[in-house]
Amino acid sequence: MAVILSEMTIGEAADRLSEALPGHRVEVLKGSIVVTPPPDGPHQETVAELVYQFRQAGGRESGLKSLPGIGVWLGTGPDDYAEPDWAIVDADYKDALVTKNCYAANVFRLVLEVTSSNWGNDLVTKAETYAEARIPVYVVADRKHGEVLVLTDPVGDTYRTRSRYERGATVVLPSSVGVTLELPVDVLLDGDGD
Repeated sequence: MAVILSEMTIGEAADRLSEALPGHRVEVLKGSIVVTPPPDGPHQETVAELVYQFRQAGGRESGLKSLPGIGVWLGTGPDDYAEPDWAIVDADYKDALVTKNCYAANVFRLVLEVTSSNWGNDLVTKAETYAEARIPVYVVADRKHGEVLVLTDPVGDTYRTRSRYERGATVVLPSSVGVTLELPVDVLLDGDGD
């Protein structure tokens, strides 16, 4: 009996890993599979607080939605996609479905990542990839280094403007996001603090 082997695409391999690793986030960035462990409690507190702050600031009334874990089709490679921890998207984002529960990058106003054990991906690879996908604002709650980065003005695979905020400061999101949000750095790094 002959055995026929077929080569799997990166996207197919990522799908298999997602099935094999429940709770993990599997993404394809620049043609490479990236696996992130399940989030810890403070990470989830941060995301929950962001959703709450967005609502309090009138985000929905501004024609926007706040969505944790929504997939963004990056367009930087044939299978490239990411699942940011939190995003602000246009209210009509559902019309921009590309594939695999991922939406076109042009409906994203902001993506935010809270770093985990593989923090280098958020600081380097995702910064390059999100810039290349032309996502206007990328925020990194960098728990490893105790700071928040706000990256704006994407050109090529870099963001021209990089602002750093330390503990005790408040991050005011750029007006281009479409809603006025002032977020304490300590909450972004540690969760809601209760």
